[in-house]
Amino acid sequence: MLFREPWHFVVLILVVAVLFGWKRLPDVARSVGRSMRIFKSEVNEMRNDGTQGRPSPAASDTVPGDVVPPHSSSANASGSGDERSTD
Repeated sequence: MLFREPWHFVVLILVVAVLFGWKRLPDVARSVGRSMRIFKSEVNEMRNDGTQGRPSPAASDTVPGDVVPPHSSSANASGSGDERSTD
């Protein structure tokens, strides 16, 4: 077993704090937590691959976009790109 006594855990925390610094520890912990969540969801997807027909969690995050109609070709028929008339 890795931690036989509580002081082993304390020594490990001190070594990590010295290596990374106190200011970066919250960022490191946050990144590790996100990575573990992603890894866990991917493992669950692999286990349930093909058994369930539900969409992935990312599918509900999509935002519908507005369709922009294309510019009419008659406005640029002169080829100059300027829509003002020079009569």
